[in-house]
Amino acid sequence: MRSPTGICYIVGAMSLTPGLCPHPAPGDYVIAADRGFDSLMAYGVTPDLAVGDFDSLGHRPSHPNVIQLPVEKDDTDMVFALRKGLDLGYRRFVLLGGVGGRLEHTLGNLQLLDWLSLHGAQGFLAGEKTVVTCIRDGAQLQFPPSMSGYLSVLCNSGTAEGVNLIDLKFPLTDYTLSSSFPLGVSNQFLDRPARVSVEKGSLLLIWEEQGDLYSLLPQLWFV
Repeated sequence: MRSPTGICYIVGAMSLTPGLCPHPAPGDYVIAADRGFDSLMAYGVTPDLAVGDFDSLGHRPSHPNVIQLPVEKDDTDMVFALRKGLDLGYRRFVLLGGVGGRLEHTLGNLQLLDWLSLHGAQGFLAGEKTVVTCIRDGAQLQFPPSMSGYLSVLCNSGTAEGVNLIDLKFPLTDYTLSSSFPLGVSNQFLDRPARVSVEKGSLLLIWEEQGDLYSLLPQLWFV
């Protein structure tokens, strides 16, 4: 089994943005989900594994490690790729190509961030200028002072209790957020370390990526 301290990259179809090009290090693992194979090859990154029904790609990729899935299935290609990463021992995930495009896929991928947290893992869903992660049940995430722009903190489902937003423009202390009202939209960083925590329940944290995502990640991993 590979090192659980590495990163598993799951790459779907995506626009070629230099800031999102993955840079896998030794111990990392890269999975192409369907048309993500073309995205990775355009970046010059060869995946370790290609999975999918390949309806979007249009053909079975020429790669020595391919898992072809049926078109009609319960798991999306992204879900299957995440299950594979978890089976390999990874607990840190970067999901690329899962924001934008079809709305139902974007919403489903947001749900997968919470699903990862229930499996003791942490995921970052990144698109062009947007990054999302999830925290739940006693977890906290601290942002460095270099962060700028907007941060939205939304209850993922039901209620989130004991929510603290520290050193943001609009702070909260021991607050209960509801999934039925978006109170936490468009908060702002203040050029100092900020912290978000929740005692019970699940939060989605969404922010504008103004810099280099991959230089920021080591400061944000908590798994």
